Amino acid sequence: MSDGMHVDYDAIASTYDRRYVADTMAAVGSALADLAQRIGTCRVLEVGCGTGHWLIQLADQVPSVVGIDRSAGMLHQARARAPSLAFVQGIAEQLPCRAESVDLVFCVNALHHFDRPRAFLGEAYRLLRPGGLIAIVSTDPHGRRAGWYLYDYFAGTYASDLCRFPSWPTLLRCLKGAQFVRRDCRLVVEIDEHRTGRQVLEDPFLEKGACSQLALLSDTAYAAGLARIHAALDAVQDLETAPVFDTDLRLALITAWKPGRESD
Repeated sequence: MSDGMHVDYDAIASTYDRRYVADTMAAVGSALADLAQRIGTCRVLEVGCGTGHWLIQLADQVPSVVGIDRSAGMLHQARARAPSLAFVQGIAEQLPCRAESVDLVFCVNALHHFDRPRAFLGEAYRLLRPGGLIAIVSTDPHGRRAGWYLYDYFAGTYASDLCRFPSWPTLLRCLKGAQFVRRDCRLVVEIDEHRTGRQVLEDPFLEKGACSQLALLSDTAYAAGLARIHAALDAVQDLETAPVFDTDLRLALITAWKPGRESD
């Protein structure tokens, strides 16, 4: 449960939100809002908040929201978008919060960036009030191999994700080890997209800074992957023989409670 690699999010912060142009992933925002409403009046902390995309959606629904991120560049974008909200620079393994001061801790597509995810779980447990909730949104490339064309054309990306992303069962076991109770895992997003031929070149996730899988590649490795895609496109004679570029990914919402009155 450690990636050992850091994406330079300062370098890509200004263009990061392009990923939401084609798909806002509204189901994730709805799931987080439902959790906040379930807890009631609460203080919410997002760890790995990036540009504030998710926290901003919750700001009108809960009285107190705080975002923490390692990247100063991403926080600059977040503060520009929502100057009235609290965004703090920090790391997941040493959260700058008082013990038992938060009702909901969540992270979306961020756990694989933490150096020591188990330490983050311990920190989340420390600062959650009794009966508080942790929520983690993440994909799982283990088991059934995720069908993402990036894995096929960009060498090393799948092997890297196997190292960086804990499987959902592993994460549930780690939550148990961190003393969380009522652990649950459910699908919230199913991405099933098929781009034929040169349609793939319009995919916003094909930009180097759009996802960590590509951002971690060297410029040479990224260019080589693009060259493989263009070679596949140039090799066909007509639309009927054009390659199909599939994206078949699942995102799960994993939740667990700190023992207390609300979770007993």
